[in-house]
Amino acid sequence: MAFDSPQFWIAVVQIIAIDIVLGGDNAVVIALACRRLPEQQRKLGIFWGVFGAIALRVVMIFFALSLLTIPYLKIVGAALLIWIGIKLLQPESEGDHEINASTTLLGAIKTIIVADAVMSLDNVIAIAGAAKDEIGLVIFGLVISVPIIVWGSQLVMKIMDRYPVTIAIGAGLLGWIAGDMVVSDVVTKEWVNTQAKYLHWVAPVATASIVIVVGKMLAARQLAKVKPVVDLAEKTPPKQ
Repeated sequence: MAFDSPQFWIAVVQIIAIDIVLGGDNAVVIALACRRLPEQQRKLGIFWGVFGAIALRVVMIFFALSLLTIPYLKIVGAALLIWIGIKLLQPESEGDHEINASTTLLGAIKTIIVADAVMSLDNVIAIAGAAKDEIGLVIFGLVISVPIIVWGSQLVMKIMDRYPVTIAIGAGLLGWIAGDMVVSDVVTKEWVNTQAKYLHWVAPVATASIVIVVGKMLAARQLAKVKPVVDLAEKTPPKQ
């Protein structure tokens, strides 16, 4: 994929968008892990923690790109992305991530790297799909997205809280990438290219629509179950 081609820059934008949508928790981890450090060590903790986390993620994605050349594995990855997209649209529960603050610089860096590795499976799969088997594109996209993750995630989370439609857009993006992965798997690529080229557009649109529709339906059903319980609690008089 040429550096000056539109496909290259579309993929870069997709990678950055994935990191923003799925990387909001990373900024929270950084803040929590470094909150007990002395003021002069916080910037060092953030820098080296993020550096280590990104380096580890590049290694993870490199192996993901290699694995995605195995037949049917892109289809499995696409199914996982669809699940992640649907889950993204569900109401959030409290206490999803318990992060212990460290009082030492090395401890904070270790906390950031370990927590990021545990939380980055969704990022790795999505970015591997968007990069279309090019590790250079992955690294380029991640380098650009680092300052956005560190300094912009809190702002993005506020935007998501204020404008929920941005969450649906992010979930739809994951669905779109899933559809593209399905038609580019080792076992489907040749047939699609020779017999059904239209699937390169139809499949991503279909899977993006599935993610948004199913995700919204499940979210509405979950909220409908919670609302009667909340209403009952509000109507029940306190015990004297």
